[in-house]
Formats: sequence, C-alpha cells, structure tokens
Amino acid sequence: MAAEREGVRERQPVGATAAGRPRAPRLDQPRPPRRRILPEWDPEAFGRLSERIARFLGTGRFIVWMTVVIILWVLWNVSAPKDLRFDEYPFIFLTLMLSLQASYAAPLILLAQNRQDDRDRVNLEQDRKQNERSIADTEYLTREIAALRIGLGEVATRDWIRSELQDLAKELEIHRNGHKEQHGSYPAMRAERPPGRDADDR
Repeated sequence: MAAEREGVRERQPVGATAAGRPRAPRLDQPRPPRRRILPEWDPEAFGRLSERIARFLGTGRFIVWMTVVIILWVLWNVSAPKDLRFDEYPFIFLTLMLSLQASYAAPLILLAQNRQDDRDRVNLEQDRKQNERSIADTEYLTREIAALRIGLGEVATRDWIRSELQDLAKELEIHRNGHKEQHGSYPAMRAERPPGRDADDR
C-alpha cells in the first residue's frame, strides 16, 4: 500500500497541483482596478464646472439671454408659417425646456453652495486656529511685559540717579560751607604767630 501511494505521488506532476490551487493575490503588488459599469469623472473638475454654471445662472446676462430666447421662440411660433412652426400656441415644448433647465440648475446651484460651504468651513477653522495663536501670543507678550515692569522697578533709572547726584552735590556744598565757617579764622591765626616759633620748637 505504501508503495502504491508513493507511485501515485510520483505520477502527479508538480505543476498540476499548483495550477489546481486558487492563486492568492500577491501582497507586494497593488490590486488591479475594478471595472465599473458607471462612467467615472473627476469630482473636482465637475465641481468647478458646476460653480461656473451656477455663477453664470446668477448673473443678469443669463436672464437677458433667456428672455431674448423666449421672446424669439414665441414670436417664431406665432408669426412664422405653419410648416416652419415647431411649437404651437400652448408652447408645450418651451415649457418642457424651461422645466428641464430648472431641474438641472437647482442641483448645480446646490452643489456650488455645498462647495462654498466647505471652503467657508475650512476658512473658519483656519481663522479659529489663527485667533487661538494670536491669543496665545498676546498672553505671552503680556506676561513678558509684566516681568519687564517688575524687573525695571528694581533697576536704577537715569532720573533717579540724577536726583541722587543732585542731593549729594547739595550735601557736599552744605558741608563745604559749614567747614569754611568753622575754620574761617585759621589763616589769621597762622599769620599772627611769630615766624621763628617753629625753629624754637625744634
């Protein structure tokens, strides 16, 4: 039995077992893109196009052109020969075109508003962060100015040094005047002394 099993193993080709197994996706390679039934488009480009259309729909130029087209449409279908008229008096086709234009204009305007809201939200977030940084910088500067004021309170200023020097000069002047008054007779006493007294003292 063991010999038969070994023979069966030898008969099976190595590639057959590998081909029979389901191939696992390789982890070192990206997956191939899936095929989609719906058409693909760039949402950013579509959003920019919708903003342009919505911006044009909100201008007076669009209203003027739409009014001119409606007037020409009505005049043509009223005054033109019956063979050339494509929309008779109830103007059903004109109503359909205006309804179609409105049905497309409303989502495009909403899409443009959503994009504008997203931009406003980002701008508000940036403004909030900028305000927080400004408040933090202001608080830091306030603390630094308070520390400088405290430090300057202990430093001798130029005016204080000047006033102290003036006070010292006044004290020296007063002291000098008082010393002169006390020892004002000293030179006269030296003049009255006999000239040879120093030699006699020796």
